[in-house]
Amino acid sequence: MARYTDSVCRLCRAERTKLFLKGERCYGPKCPISKKRNPPGKAPRYRMKKMSDYGIQLREKQKVKRMYGMLEKQFRIFFHKAERMQGKTGDNLITLLEQRLDNIVYRMRFASSRSMARQIVSHGHVMVNGKKVNISSYLVSINDTVEIRDSSKKMVVIKESLREYTRAGVVPWLNVDPDNMKGEVKALPIKSDVTDLAEIKEQLIVELYSR
Repeated sequence: MARYTDSVCRLCRAERTKLFLKGERCYGPKCPISKKRNPPGKAPRYRMKKMSDYGIQLREKQKVKRMYGMLEKQFRIFFHKAERMQGKTGDNLITLLEQRLDNIVYRMRFASSRSMARQIVSHGHVMVNGKKVNISSYLVSINDTVEIRDSSKKMVVIKESLREYTRAGVVPWLNVDPDNMKGEVKALPIKSDVTDLAEIKEQLIVELYSR
């Protein structure tokens, strides 16, 4: 599967906002976007020209796609699935993206970023309801239990990530036992439950795919 291997800070600068691709490290003053406001590349005056409606919609889609570390084909599959669900397509899309196993591992503080969470899942360190799951896009449901395998609980990166739990806690729709590296999904996630999604305008994505 293709994946992005260049500097992730360039993606944040391209979207002119923090995408939190490095997790908690993006909250500090050392984040490059705090120093370099312009998008990467040459000719900043040309790049700063007014965007069309299509350009605004495209940038919003790219922003969300990059936040969750997805390629276009997979992101489109999630969108079409959200379309078939009852309710608003934009809200459904956010809920589905938050239900991804790699995102759940990140939200439970078992990983400091979604990219690290994706690696932890793909390497078989995570179990859902007692069974090993190594598919990052696996959708977790209400009352599902997500935990780190016993053989993986000594991993330093997971222990270091869990230190953030004691400082900031977790989102309200999750329940986490940091000592046992185990958590439970209490409810389906909604956008208002997560502060780093506050600036996301999911309706623009719906308008883009409805063209």
